[in-house]
Amino acid sequence: MSALAQPNWLDRAVSFFSPVRGARRMHARMVMAIAGSWTGASYTRRSLRDWFVTPASADEDTLFDLDTLRARSRDMVRNAPLATGAVNTVVMNVVGTGLSLLPRPDWEALGMTEEQADEWTAQVEREFRVWAESAECDVTRTQNFYGLQSLVFRSALESGDAFVLLPMIESRTNPYALRVQVVEADRVETPTGKKENAGNKIVAGVEMDANGAPLAYHILRHHPGSPEGIKQEFTRVPAFGARTGRRNVLHIFERTRPGQTRGVPYLAPVIEPLKQLDKYTESELMAAVVASLLTVFVKSESGDGFAPPVGDSAVAAGNAEIRLGTGTIVDLAPGEDIATVSPNRPNTAFDPFVQSVLRQIGVALGLPFEVLIKHFTASYSAARAALMEAWKFFRLRREFLAQTFCAPVYEAWMEEAVALGRIVAPGFFDDPARRIAYLQADWIGDAPAQIDPTKEVDAAAKRLEIGVSTLAEETMQLTGGVWKDKHREQVKERRMRERDGLVVVKLPGPAASAQPERDTDRETEEREDAAA
Repeated sequence: MSALAQPNWLDRAVSFFSPVRGARRMHARMVMAIAGSWTGASYTRRSLRDWFVTPASADEDTLFDLDTLRARSRDMVRNAPLATGAVNTVVMNVVGTGLSLLPRPDWEALGMTEEQADEWTAQVEREFRVWAESAECDVTRTQNFYGLQSLVFRSALESGDAFVLLPMIESRTNPYALRVQVVEADRVETPTGKKENAGNKIVAGVEMDANGAPLAYHILRHHPGSPEGIKQEFTRVPAFGARTGRRNVLHIFERTRPGQTRGVPYLAPVIEPLKQLDKYTESELMAAVVASLLTVFVKSESGDGFAPPVGDSAVAAGNAEIRLGTGTIVDLAPGEDIATVSPNRPNTAFDPFVQSVLRQIGVALGLPFEVLIKHFTASYSAARAALMEAWKFFRLRREFLAQTFCAPVYEAWMEEAVALGRIVAPGFFDDPARRIAYLQADWIGDAPAQIDPTKEVDAAAKRLEIGVSTLAEETMQLTGGVWKDKHREQVKERRMRERDGLVVVKLPGPAASAQPERDTDRETEEREDAAA
């Protein structure tokens, strides 16, 4: 028996004098022993009595509601200003103009010198720009690689996940056949009546092995919401190539629970408060518009209402509606009176209430209140703290995009570039360790916002002075660029300015220390002669 259920001396005393009360005390003690010690798990408290939940797997908690969550999330992004602003803020700060490739091969592991590594890196950057800056990299020939980053990330936010296919399509205008095809989340689903394939389980369109690793994806040829999607024609796309092991499909989503197969929209936790707030804002706006008009009620003894003014052609016979224009004088019949209504709009409590709700929404979305609504009216320290807190979130999301989309696409491109001989990488296909060494890279995005650039630069100079940072790190944080590129450009600009006479070069002159010494000796001799 649990120690909590055993009677103490007080229980025994109560039972001796009142057996009924003693029994009640023992019953309550037994209930507490069975219920446990966590208040949050209690079913006896009034506030938790009607809260019944059951533990379920990640897919059971998610997949049943996923279609509705996607549809409502997209509808809010289309029609609710707050939802639109939240998604746009995240995409703008995480992707911005796009994440640029900065190869960083492990040249020591590859047996290169640092100079050879710099030459190899420059060649990779040139070749990657040939593919990435052309719309040929998109299977629809619409966007370049940086525009596709924004499309993929936005789709993952709104729908919960996105799928990227990497087909090979030859082109006459680009030497690379690699293409990026973005597939919306709705098109990946389990075919009707098909829960398994060759003994492998299919969950929400993802075919998995016994360990839960994806083997293939079942993709509708057309979106289920389009007229063509009614046919339910599926294509099974293997996750990896059978002969080469190359990735054919990238599944872009954030996994928050073990065993989670599909992602959840970014706005899912705040759909209800955002919708309610949108309705409330619309109601307040309509009330303010109505309040700006002259609204009156007519009181008359006969009950016939407002008698139309004589000779008013704007009021037809039998029409009880009277239109009041600017500067109009209306005569009232005997016994008629007007009572005005004061709707008390605009509501003075509207803004504080909305801000209070937005603070809670911002916490759920990972965005400080000031960043969510672009409202920086506090002190410099408070605004900077809000931006720094938001930047932590943006940096994590940027790393997520780089690891799940940019890096795998870069690897697929490198495979083709090496196979074509446009990039020389000995041992790339033979040794996995050398392959990883070649593929090391950083993805550089736009620099974070700065409230006071002067203070930020002074702080960067101080970090460099005490040796806790480098020029490469500070350049990346302040401007989002690459220090080596900026250094080379500065050297070139300096030489051009010197050549054109815009910068005066001070040449070293003869030593100036001898002349002052001679003057000093002469002055000493003159003083000695004067003393003699």
